[in-house]
Amino acid sequence: MPALIGLLLLGLLLSTVAPRLLSRARWAEREPVLALLVWQCLVVAVLLCCALGLLLAASAALPELRALVFAGAPHGVEAAYALQDGEGWGRLCAAVLAAGGVQTVLALTREVRTAKALRDRRHAQLSTRSPELPGTIETARSRRERLVVLENVRPEAWSLPGPDSRLVVTTGALQQLTDRELAAVLSHERGHVRARHHWLQQFAQALASGFPGVGVFRAFRDQVAELVELAADDRAARRHGRHTTALALAELNLERGVFGSCPPGLAQSPKRVDRLLAGRPRLSVPHRLRLTLAALAAPAVVLLLAAAPGLHSLL
Repeated sequence: MPALIGLLLLGLLLSTVAPRLLSRARWAEREPVLALLVWQCLVVAVLLCCALGLLLAASAALPELRALVFAGAPHGVEAAYALQDGEGWGRLCAAVLAAGGVQTVLALTREVRTAKALRDRRHAQLSTRSPELPGTIETARSRRERLVVLENVRPEAWSLPGPDSRLVVTTGALQQLTDRELAAVLSHERGHVRARHHWLQQFAQALASGFPGVGVFRAFRDQVAELVELAADDRAARRHGRHTTALALAELNLERGVFGSCPPGLAQSPKRVDRLLAGRPRLSVPHRLRLTLAALAAPAVVLLLAAAPGLHSLL
């Protein structure tokens, strides 16, 4: 069962060493969208190791399934996987991996249902409490996300994704922000909605809550929460300038004390402001291309490892 052992060892390597290296990568702050792609490819590679390992383990444990999996395969391919004498290990590995698969599905279903219920409740509250902003203030580009105002003295802004997505600002934000700063804030929130960041955050949260002891999923959740904000900041900065976006972010968080002793959950704001004001250049195109190819290579290596015995038998 060399393929099964190789997949499990590769999955262990990808879920332990790779997240540590990626979490320390300094280029991620300069290229948050690319960093999100790399993290997604890493998680997909880990899940592929588990899924393909489950298939091979179940094939070793169940001769009927093995015959079905290798039906139509050229002569010698099934023998190259050496699954015939591994029924004991196959049953154990299949049971463990199947339990992980069920846990993943249950955690994802629970997270999606909880998030949807919360969004529906907040949409209902907005419909009754918040008037929509007059159409003359909306631009042609913002009509996909309806803009509403919530009566609140605290300057805040957020987005509610979904089929009827909303961009929400408080009256305190309208009074405190200039027109350019308000436009930057809305561009930031619009970036979250149009990039479907909530889907990625739900998936990351589901994996982390379903497997709290697995470091790669916990790191994936934490990194996604940070990188989506940086990606939305960059979107706003490209359209309205880095200084304007930084000033808007500082104004929204000034009264919360995040630029002094930072409360938990808001400590990222000074870092984001410093990053916008620093204006560090993006990576070169060849460097971005190399990182993209390296990210896409991780799932490809998993697939090649799973297919290696069969390919070797055909050569």
